[in-house]
Amino acid sequence: MANEVIPHSLFSEFDVALFQSGKHFKLYEKFGSHELEVNGEKGVYFAVWAPNAKSVSVTGNFNFWDKEHHALFVRWDGSGIWEGFIPGLGNGETYKYVIQTYTGEQLEKGDPFAFRWEIAPKTASVVHSTWYEWQDKQWMQERAVKNRLDQPWSVYEVHLGSWSRDPESPDTLLNYREIAVQLVSYVKEMNFTHVEFMPLMEHPYYPSWGYQITGYFAASSRYGSAQDLMYLIEELHAAGIGVLLDWVPSHFPGDAHGLYRFDGTSLYEHEDPRKGFHPDWQSYIFNYGRNEVRSFLISNAFYWLDRFHIDGLRVDAVASMLYLDYSRNAGEWIPNEFGGNENLEAVQFLKELNEAVYGHFPDVQTIAEESTSWPSVSRPTYAGGLGFGMKWMMGWMHDTLDYFKEDPINRSYHHDRLTFATVYAFHENFMLPLSHDEVVYGKQSLIYKMPGDEWQKFANLRALYLFMYTFSGTKLLFMGGEFGQTSEWNVNQSLDWHLLEFAPHQGMKQFVADLNAVYKAQPSLYQKAFDAAGFEWIDAGDRENSIVVYWRKGFDSWDDTVVVLNLTPVVREHFRIGLPYAGEWEVLLNSDDLTYFGSGIHNLHIHSEHLHWMNQVQSAQLHLPPLGGYILKRKRAVEEVNPIKQGERIPV
Repeated sequence: MANEVIPHSLFSEFDVALFQSGKHFKLYEKFGSHELEVNGEKGVYFAVWAPNAKSVSVTGNFNFWDKEHHALFVRWDGSGIWEGFIPGLGNGETYKYVIQTYTGEQLEKGDPFAFRWEIAPKTASVVHSTWYEWQDKQWMQERAVKNRLDQPWSVYEVHLGSWSRDPESPDTLLNYREIAVQLVSYVKEMNFTHVEFMPLMEHPYYPSWGYQITGYFAASSRYGSAQDLMYLIEELHAAGIGVLLDWVPSHFPGDAHGLYRFDGTSLYEHEDPRKGFHPDWQSYIFNYGRNEVRSFLISNAFYWLDRFHIDGLRVDAVASMLYLDYSRNAGEWIPNEFGGNENLEAVQFLKELNEAVYGHFPDVQTIAEESTSWPSVSRPTYAGGLGFGMKWMMGWMHDTLDYFKEDPINRSYHHDRLTFATVYAFHENFMLPLSHDEVVYGKQSLIYKMPGDEWQKFANLRALYLFMYTFSGTKLLFMGGEFGQTSEWNVNQSLDWHLLEFAPHQGMKQFVADLNAVYKAQPSLYQKAFDAAGFEWIDAGDRENSIVVYWRKGFDSWDDTVVVLNLTPVVREHFRIGLPYAGEWEVLLNSDDLTYFGSGIHNLHIHSEHLHWMNQVQSAQLHLPPLGGYILKRKRAVEEVNPIKQGERIPV
């Protein structure tokens, strides 16, 4: 059996004061289990917050799971922190805390700050280091530019356990390093700018997709160690790809070894179920009014940004945090002090979170998954906002999918669904998501949401993507959508990669890769993504033909592009559109190209005429493809591309 517990502390009085005031944002350096050397002896220091416990002991393999022998010492200052140093222990040691309550309960709890956990269904914490010799210095120096809001954001959303599996062992999850070999090259080939991982924190129930977290400070052991995940992130950075991580400060599960009633009381959650229990997810809501809980959560955000070099956090279920009556009937919720339904404590927490994150990590972004009309989610806190960098544009997603689901013969009656988003598109810094939530639970895959025969389904989906990538806002596409996955997403199996043996899916994949490339190469499509000055309808009213024409603007007018979409299966020959500038125009991307499984309608030469049309002084006639469209850009003359120096002859 290991040696006795020795009194030792990593906490200064200032640390404790910060923790108790909700202002300690690096608690992972203090709480949890840490390998140390004390008085010449190597061992592990343990620290846990359990203010209502009668006693706290450490149990594990090292003491044959004895529940009493290795009791920790409670601090004298009333902070509720129990701590101590056990010589002879080291990396890889499994352990739990045994908490004796004043009501006579004996609880076995995992460590809320553990850096590693056993692989589920086992539930013990593991002593683990997060040391890693990072090799991504260049990316970290450059990301301040790459992550700016006037840069391209094309995000590939990934669930790690179901993106790809070994065909020889389809029930076995690949680890972080194995996935890195395939994922990095694929995302680079597809020209995405960022990857967003669905939650990778430790979670006991795999089908929760990672959204029911018990180990907030641990990379899921299903896929390997913390260092294995760091390697995956480093490889993505080496390929010039940013990494976003889903983060869940909204709720946690009621597993006996987790945060729920951690010291026999509602420590992390509200005692009153009207504020502390989530009816939709049968989970528990953090007590945002408790200073120590805010320190825990903000420290967790810092941990992933600090130790794992994460480039941004997508904050899950923000709406459920903001409203006290979220998914509740009358009488099932408690109004705030002013009688309203706003959760004022959660609002203050989110503001503090964003102020702290941007204050310490100014080159990252936070993104809110917020589905209501709460104002100024992505506006600075000093201007009354919540302080997020971006917000998911759920209204655009629902309206656009509803429109594209319609048979083209009916689309003239639903034209406003396509155009309405510009009414509110610039109220927030919006990200346009086609996420995992849209391809599960009977909602069908994106390709099968589209009407028509096989050719029309693929043409419609290419047109939808063309609209998405050329509309204002940043972009997010869930895995499988890029090649037209036909079945709904199933967390228990790999994507249907075999579909790429077939031409329609090959064409879709190539189209998305080329669309990403054009998006990244054309400043007009991203520089003013959140500014009304970057978008102008040339014609939004042609509901009879289901045609829209719009103008995207960059900082330099030579970068401007025009997009035209024909959303019926009828070829429109000699269709005149207005153009903002005179000259010769070229097609940067044609969603109907034969390469993409299209019909091959194209335009060889586009010359504008001085003919007023669609409120523009220039216009041109085009052949418009069925269920497709173009991105157009005017060509520069040679002398405009390469200005002639004074005294040089202009070449003939």
